[in-house]
Amino acid sequence: MTDQPAIIRPATAADAPAIQAIYAPFVTDTVISFEEVPPTVDEMAARIKTAQEQGFEFLVADQAASVLGYAYAGAHRTRPAYRASVDVSAYVAPSAHRSGIGRRLNKRLLATLAEKGFHAVFAGITQPNAASVGLHEALGFTHVGTYREVGFKHGAWHDVGWWQRLL
Repeated sequence: MTDQPAIIRPATAADAPAIQAIYAPFVTDTVISFEEVPPTVDEMAARIKTAQEQGFEFLVADQAASVLGYAYAGAHRTRPAYRASVDVSAYVAPSAHRSGIGRRLNKRLLATLAEKGFHAVFAGITQPNAASVGLHEALGFTHVGTYREVGFKHGAWHDVGWWQRLL
């Protein structure tokens, strides 16, 4: 990393290769994501476009033309009464872990969602994941429940805790 500070900006299709490269190891090597096959670069570009076209947000942390992480929001549920609620997620490149990028991305994402009129924000966190729990709680999220053994990946059942923050 350089001394130049990262900027947080909306993602574009041109960021899809870097975003895919950050995300793929979380899919293949961990249970942090319950996807089992990493999305392609084209699928990532489509996810960026869809999130933005649907009025949500998809942000990247860009430092010297290098994407260090990303954060995005999407629908919490599909029924109309949930329209002011969103699920959020963020991923940071290993080279930028513990650098504050995740916190900056999430803070900007939450501020943008509040400006857009969203009300409730939810984060599902595969357990255990103390770093993600600590970050979300530092950002004002509170634990609202746990889905026990809801995902089966890498030969085992995994719990997902849910955290919520009202904007």
